[in-house]
Amino acid sequence: MRAAPLLLLMALAGCAAPGPAPVSDREPASVKAKPETPSSRPPVRQIEASTNGLHTVQKGDTLYAIAFANNLDYRDLAIWNNLASPDLIRQGQALRLTPPVATVTAGKMVEVQPLRADQPLQAKPLADPPLLHEPQAVLLPYTDANWAQVSGMSLRPAPSPVASVKAEPVQPLPVPVSAKPEPVSVPPQPSPQPPPQSIAQQTGMTETWRWPAKGALAGRFGEGGGKGIDIVGERNAPVLAVAPGRVVYSGSGLRGYGRLLIVKHPGEFLSAYAHNQEMLVKEGEAVSAGQKIALMGDSDADRVKLHFEIRQYGRPLDPLKYLPNQ
Repeated sequence: MRAAPLLLLMALAGCAAPGPAPVSDREPASVKAKPETPSSRPPVRQIEASTNGLHTVQKGDTLYAIAFANNLDYRDLAIWNNLASPDLIRQGQALRLTPPVATVTAGKMVEVQPLRADQPLQAKPLADPPLLHEPQAVLLPYTDANWAQVSGMSLRPAPSPVASVKAEPVQPLPVPVSAKPEPVSVPPQPSPQPPPQSIAQQTGMTETWRWPAKGALAGRFGEGGGKGIDIVGERNAPVLAVAPGRVVYSGSGLRGYGRLLIVKHPGEFLSAYAHNQEMLVKEGEAVSAGQKIALMGDSDADRVKLHFEIRQYGRPLDPLKYLPNQ
């Protein structure tokens, strides 16, 4: 009977004794990274129109974007800043946005050489006028003979020795009479004028420009100072290149444009696509007409839309004059 309690105490002591901790095969839960929020992203420097005629190049700037923000031609900027290529700008470089002022000299200094002692003078003194040694009039005593001589002199000028030449009438040349009437020459008819070229052909484009997106036209050129048109559509709707060209800017560095694409076309034309949700092409990439280059969005805009511009030599143009009717 005493053995039972003893065994019970020994069992309890064994359970309370310290032992090795159990090993679990489960891996520790991975720490999930916090999603990036717009507030945690570093602020993007945006290009604005210059107020002092200078622009300091920052990371991500291109000469096309700088010229676009200041309504200038990128080629002028290259000339004014002695750039061999529009792509050769460096961070921290100060670019002038106005043409250099030419210095105009009012007069030219003329160097006067001293006169040598052995050099004769070129100018000669004026000679004195000749003296008159003969009398201009003769005083005659009054006599009847002298009076008759003076009163008989004629004061009228002598006739001119040049003989007058009598003009002979010009005889008309005889006109030959032809037995047969000569045929009347008919002036050649002007060749029909070719039909006027379209604006696309005048600008060197081989095909008609295309619409950049589908949607409702919400803003026109010139309304409220607008430099392009606004096309309202659905988010992530395709944005298409209006003509073949090369991407010269892809970024969000221009204030008021959001995510912006700029494509250069023949004829020094630029097309701009703003407020994109996502850009599908990179700078330097060649694009074809109708190629999907972005997705429509509302970056830096109050609604989902595409803001589209056409510029030539830095000057904004009305896109509706270049896009086909629809």
